[in-house]
Amino acid sequence: MNDDVATDILHATRRALCKHGYANLTLQDIAAETDTSKAMIHYYYDSKADLFTDFLEFLYEQYTDRIESVSGDSPAEHLRSLLDVLLTTADTDEGEEFRTAMLEVSAQAPYDDGIRTRLATFDELLYEELRTIIANGIDEGAFDERIDPDLIAEFLTAAINGAHTRHVAASASMDQVAEAVERYVETRLVVTGASEEVH
Repeated sequence: MNDDVATDILHATRRALCKHGYANLTLQDIAAETDTSKAMIHYYYDSKADLFTDFLEFLYEQYTDRIESVSGDSPAEHLRSLLDVLLTTADTDEGEEFRTAMLEVSAQAPYDDGIRTRLATFDELLYEELRTIIANGIDEGAFDERIDPDLIAEFLTAAINGAHTRHVAASASMDQVAEAVERYVETRLVVTGASEEVH
């Protein structure tokens, strides 16, 4: 988004979301986090629902950059690096507050087509990135040729998303999930002789 005011509103939305959560969040709360007014926010967005459609698109662009910035010297290293990024949580209050707020946003998806559609794009991006890495690994002989890239990508996507939900909702350890997923990759995907790439 090129418009500075609109971009400022989206950054303010994140700050306000962390403070108030989704259900109680108002456009006035968002206005309080920026130099603009509630009237100006209404100039850009008719409602909170309209704003969140753009906000999720804004987050999607950041998520895409995060996913695409990960690389590795081999498919196994690329996969390990991606899993490290996705299964590591920031040790900041805002990070925890934001994850909690986004879980609340996700809970609206069954009732809000706009939110559901936007959140599905995050899921699809992650799935496709994992599938591509795994398929490349099979082609290069790094991963077991008997595995199905579609099924493994589906499983890892579910594991990553589930880990984040459990971390927020039940204070479950992300470290244990990260270790379990790494062991799965090492024992089920990587061919004999290539396991050192995922240690």
